[in-house]
Amino acid sequence: MKKNIWIPCLVSLLIFTALLSLTLGKYEITLHELFEFLATSAGFGSLDKEKYALFSNILLDIRLPRIVAAALIGSALSVSGTAFQAMFINPLVSPGLLGVLSGASFGAALGMIACSSWFAVQACAFLCGFLAVLIAVGIARLYHGDRLLMLILGGIISGALFTSLLSIVKYTADPYNQLPAIVYWLMGGLSLADGKTVYLVSIPICCGILCLLLFSRYLNILSMGDDEAKSLGINVTRIRMALIFLATLISALTVVIGGMIGWVGLIIPHVARMLVGPDNRLLMPVAALIGAIYLIAVDDVARMLFTVEIPLGIVTSLMGIPFFILVLKNARKGWA
Repeated sequence: MKKNIWIPCLVSLLIFTALLSLTLGKYEITLHELFEFLATSAGFGSLDKEKYALFSNILLDIRLPRIVAAALIGSALSVSGTAFQAMFINPLVSPGLLGVLSGASFGAALGMIACSSWFAVQACAFLCGFLAVLIAVGIARLYHGDRLLMLILGGIISGALFTSLLSIVKYTADPYNQLPAIVYWLMGGLSLADGKTVYLVSIPICCGILCLLLFSRYLNILSMGDDEAKSLGINVTRIRMALIFLATLISALTVVIGGMIGWVGLIIPHVARMLVGPDNRLLMPVAALIGAIYLIAVDDVARMLFTVEIPLGIVTSLMGIPFFILVLKNARKGWA
């Protein structure tokens, strides 16, 4: 298949997956009923008022925000993972490299025991995610030497710090009320994703993804190494800091929506790279689309496989580990 065919094919698949997901749930809605509802909304259908109101509540208020949230999280984690892998020239790098996910998790847990406002919890998660990355970058700047290596080491230290702080918060939390909420949040999931938050957060996430797509040419240059990039007149430090900021922004916002959801930013870039190769101008949008499709499908599995919904982060881990083992065999193929 020609590489430039992948994007329209994936867009079509994403639309089909989203429409199919709208029909899945405890209250079964067929594709015919879905299209009848859409036609009625456009003024062409004949669905009766009572059924239309019921479908409107189920589809627009409950299922659609969840599908949009899954698509946003999948795209954001996949694009940021792709950017980090190209930037650090390392196929094992993921969005949590610089500690953003550990920091955001600590922030959310701290917010849960410090206040009762859900908005405050989300704000703490976002701010602490950024703080973790700032600490990682600050540690890297304290020492001279290989900047990439120093950033990775700074991220390891920052991640370990906030993981330890998270353990302290969990230890001091009320074991009957606060601790279960913290543990459930850390498992990741979209059951608490409400339309207002999802649509509000979608604006900066989409802007961040778009900006990373616009930086794809610079990622191609950075993936050749710092010396080659500098010889082409690229301000490596400034470009890398801009990329880290954008990747951190969208990664932290995914935690605000759905908690900790792992493996997506690690495995999806590999899948996309094997399909279209290492050119980030094509790789980034393909990774975004595959990530959105993947997480929508995994969320369907999480809420439909058993009578009780499984936390999304658990499902992505269970599916991601064997999937990554299979992908690992051909992981170097896309880097050639």
